Amino acid sequence: MKILVTGASGFLGGHLIDELSKKGYSVRGMVRNPAKAGRLRELGVEVFYGDLTLHDTLYSAVKGVDAVVHLAAYYTFVGSKKLYRLVNVDGTRALAEASLKAGVKRFIYCSTTEAIGPVRNPPGDELTPPNPQFEYGRSKLAAEEVVRDLGSKGLDYTIVRPSGIYGPRNVNDVAYWFIMNVAKGGVFSKFMVGDGNYLVQFTHVKDVVEGFTLVLENPEVSSRQTYIISDENAYTYREVYQILAELLDKEPPKYTIHPILAKGLLAFTEIYDRLRGGDNLMLRMKIVDAVTTHRAYRIDKAKKELGYRPQYDLRRGLRDTIKWYRDNGYL
Repeated sequence: MKILVTGASGFLGGHLIDELSKKGYSVRGMVRNPAKAGRLRELGVEVFYGDLTLHDTLYSAVKGVDAVVHLAAYYTFVGSKKLYRLVNVDGTRALAEASLKAGVKRFIYCSTTEAIGPVRNPPGDELTPPNPQFEYGRSKLAAEEVVRDLGSKGLDYTIVRPSGIYGPRNVNDVAYWFIMNVAKGGVFSKFMVGDGNYLVQFTHVKDVVEGFTLVLENPEVSSRQTYIISDENAYTYREVYQILAELLDKEPPKYTIHPILAKGLLAFTEIYDRLRGGDNLMLRMKIVDAVTTHRAYRIDKAKKELGYRPQYDLRRGLRDTIKWYRDNGYL
């Protein structure tokens, strides 16, 4: 089987391609910047240029493959509404339409639990009515709808919704910023917003890779289905801080701060982040909304239908991640 992975030079894409190559799949990686594809070439991966905003580049990337695993996205929580639409929605539509035209047998779309958003009565599942909190989640939900609509025209699809992904080689997203903030004595190492009892759920990258691999290996059950892929458990923010503090040999935050006051203080860091062109959610007022809502989800469907069994609880996963950061000079 020949598989095209979009976002091949990214964090998740790199880990997925590692695993697919080990399993003997023929892998093609679609990248926007071929200069960043050195590691892919070392693995023997066929590299194709493709840009979700340049639709005429996509057909050649998908032609001749059996399956497309679409990971590429405009991934930030504080970005441009125009770019969310252009890349995540219109780009996904163009890629899926090119796949249909090229006769690709399977289209596996990487969505996110942010397409569901906060859950009032946790845990949520695949049938929980979506209520995404951020424009990023809204764009991923819209892209899911695009994929399902094309299913009515013959596209054999599966939608995978991982919760927040972390792990070795992750150096530029919310999980990384949060770990670094605690490790280096940032404001979130001193104060906990709210009472710390809201739930959050993360997924180690290797468990996410296992979820995608199981979808590929079980087409008879995964066709036209949606799956949440995550840790077995959700954790309160208080528990997350405690685990991180122990692994980093730090003290957990001693103080709590009211969400309204936290937003007032973050107004200054948001101005700083905007002026320097940053997209660090930890410096934006929106982080307060994120940590004062529940994000906890069931993985029962993936366990029952795919045989999915996550190997990393949060403590083991963070230990593995922190070791990589230390070994590679980030800590």
